[in-house]
Amino acid sequence: MKLWDKGFSTDKKIDHFTVGNDRELDLHLAKYDVIASKSHAKMLGEIGLLKDTETNDLVKELNAIGLSIEKGEFTIEDSFEDMHSKLEFILTEKLGDTGKKIHTARSRNDQVLVAMHLYLKDELTNIKNLTKSLFDLLMNLAEKHQSVLLPGYTHLQIAMPSSFGLWFSAYAESLIDDLYFIDAAYKVADQNPLGSAAGYGSSFPIDRDYTTKEMGFAALKYNVVAAQMGRGKVEKATAFGMASIAATLSKMAMDICLYMSQNFNFISFPDELTTGSSIMPHKKNPDVFELVRGKCNKLQSIPNQLTMVINNLPSGYHRDMQLVKEIMLPAIQDMKACLEIMTFSLKEIKVNTEILEDPKYDYLFSVDTLNELVLSGMPFRDAYKKMGKEIDDGSFKPKRDIHHTHEGSLGNLCLKEIKEKMKKVWN
Repeated sequence: MKLWDKGFSTDKKIDHFTVGNDRELDLHLAKYDVIASKSHAKMLGEIGLLKDTETNDLVKELNAIGLSIEKGEFTIEDSFEDMHSKLEFILTEKLGDTGKKIHTARSRNDQVLVAMHLYLKDELTNIKNLTKSLFDLLMNLAEKHQSVLLPGYTHLQIAMPSSFGLWFSAYAESLIDDLYFIDAAYKVADQNPLGSAAGYGSSFPIDRDYTTKEMGFAALKYNVVAAQMGRGKVEKATAFGMASIAATLSKMAMDICLYMSQNFNFISFPDELTTGSSIMPHKKNPDVFELVRGKCNKLQSIPNQLTMVINNLPSGYHRDMQLVKEIMLPAIQDMKACLEIMTFSLKEIKVNTEILEDPKYDYLFSVDTLNELVLSGMPFRDAYKKMGKEIDDGSFKPKRDIHHTHEGSLGNLCLKEIKEKMKKVWN
């Protein structure tokens, strides 16, 4: 069944090419098509295009379909083009002519648009919750290990003292920046496009404010052409939010892979969180974090993939937009999986508390030793030259009792302030 069926068949090769994997992807969106269809049916009743009995019957059957989706019993067979055609088929099969009225004053264009908006609202909320869980864990780890020193690097060369408290809370605060992008995407998604129909509105006297409130949208996407132009744009906004989180996770995963290696030996994980080698019995590989790194690097390419699909399309609907679903839906699942596995794994992290006992890290303290000379009255440039000479001739004696006090330094992590910053994002 096709909603645009005019009584003639399409070549099977064309049918297969144009439908693609829409049926499979639509199983993720069907719940939201039901929600929007219920709202639409109620609105048609409010403006008198449906009788009360017809509205009630449609809502009842849509609730039944929603329950079958929730139970995992809903399917879209090959005889149907997508979730919209399957939904209308069920309603028509159950209710006869009443079922045929559900498509009044709407198009597949605004159907998929509103379903995607509702879906993205839910998934952005899920991503935000998962990000907050990781944030909370990182902040707890920062507090627990705040006094354990860790080498800091620039250019992958030993640079200055850091700490596990500084390292964990750095990634925690970075996640706050990422959530700014997620919140921005949510605001784009939280606009109701239903009623834009094929992109130019309808001659029926529909009540778009009614469906906006009924579905819980914060605002209406007023201009019907703007609503249709939102197809691809709302996904792209979401993709930028996910790419920002992915960049943070990828960088941390890279740190973890380095820090787990025998050359660093800063951290370790229980055997059950690592993998072995088929020929080297000593190996404890960080496969989980390598895959997080790889998946998150792929996620950072999603905005560009979407751009390549929707760039330079004129206004109005084009079938290119169908390809957006097959980019976005798997990406959202990958994003959630990466957040979940990072939180799951980092709960078991073990830190090495004696890293800086190794004399190769003595030079970490050169800046602090230099600063001590400056505090005693020596001009900075003279102190710098003196320190450089001592390092060159091997007479350098590090000052290990470091004392960092400014906001955000390893002696003053500002964990309370970072938590307050997150609260503002969360509220």
